[in-house]
Amino acid sequence: MRIVVTGASGNIGTALLRVLSGEGHDVIGVARHRPDTTVAPYSSARWVQQDVGANDAWEELTGLFRGADAVVHLAWAIHPRADDPAMRRTNMAGSANVLRAAADAGVEHIVCASSVAAYTPADRWHEVDEDWPCGGLAESAYSVGKAAFETQLDEFCRRYPDIGVARIRPCGVVQPDAAAEFSGWLLSPLAPPLPLGGDWLPVPLWPGLRMQVVHADDVARAIRAILDRRATGAFNLAGEPVLKSRDLARLTGGIRIPVPLKLLTSLAWPSWRLGLQPLHPSWLRLADRASLVDTRRAREELGWRPRHDPAATITELLAAIRAGRRGGSRPLDPPRDRIRLGRPSHQDQSAGQ
Repeated sequence: MRIVVTGASGNIGTALLRVLSGEGHDVIGVARHRPDTTVAPYSSARWVQQDVGANDAWEELTGLFRGADAVVHLAWAIHPRADDPAMRRTNMAGSANVLRAAADAGVEHIVCASSVAAYTPADRWHEVDEDWPCGGLAESAYSVGKAAFETQLDEFCRRYPDIGVARIRPCGVVQPDAAAEFSGWLLSPLAPPLPLGGDWLPVPLWPGLRMQVVHADDVARAIRAILDRRATGAFNLAGEPVLKSRDLARLTGGIRIPVPLKLLTSLAWPSWRLGLQPLHPSWLRLADRASLVDTRRAREELGWRPRHDPAATITELLAAIRAGRRGGSRPLDPPRDRIRLGRPSHQDQSAGQ
């Protein structure tokens, strides 16, 4: 197949190139920054440097999509730095450009990356299926953005019923190649990563925290199955089992310090605002409220099974962070942050941004 992948140099995109490599497909990667095309898996694709949120992106993408058997839309600003393009420009305007271009180019199959964050929060331990409403979490710009994207896709499907549209809704997607990206999202430049995984590192976590994790390669395998079957509809993707706070403490350092979520978010706000650490407090609220998902549909319709254990995946990621591992693309090898007192390093994640 001729497959065009937007956001192909990111976390999921890198894994998808790895999975598709050697299968004889003509893969075209679209990215705002061209990756190192001398190294795998980026060497397996042809590359077009294009910002999907730019004003002229629709015209450029239309020409690029002509003749494609499928478009895989992965481009999304998850936790952008303060000097990156605004989230809404990349996410909403960019997605509108991609969808319009795909329709105008006559593409018959589109695969889009949504998220479990799009779901309206359910009861803490209830696993929702793909029919659960996508209302998002009002306190999180990422969640609200993914919910709005779901609405955008619904409207597109009504307008173009002959175009097959699939959407994946993965939980937290991690892999060792994304170590530098996650380090930049989670850790202050003032905090060296060396203690991660140490026997006596205190880990402040709130009671009741639960988290689903899936390896990027498992997500990529689901996308490949969707492409092979020309599947449509929504598919939840998550590894098993669900990780609890004691599991996360054990994996990251060993000593869990129970701290109320309200206290953690109250501390995260001023430290983010002053630029001392990158994590906006809305990410903590989303981690607490995000729905757990049932993956039965992906298993039954795609024959999909996650091959990677969530605990082992987290362990590999932490080892890669400790080792200072960096990827071969701008998202996976981001600029190293510097402390600029009074200026947040990353964009505001409050709803409405």
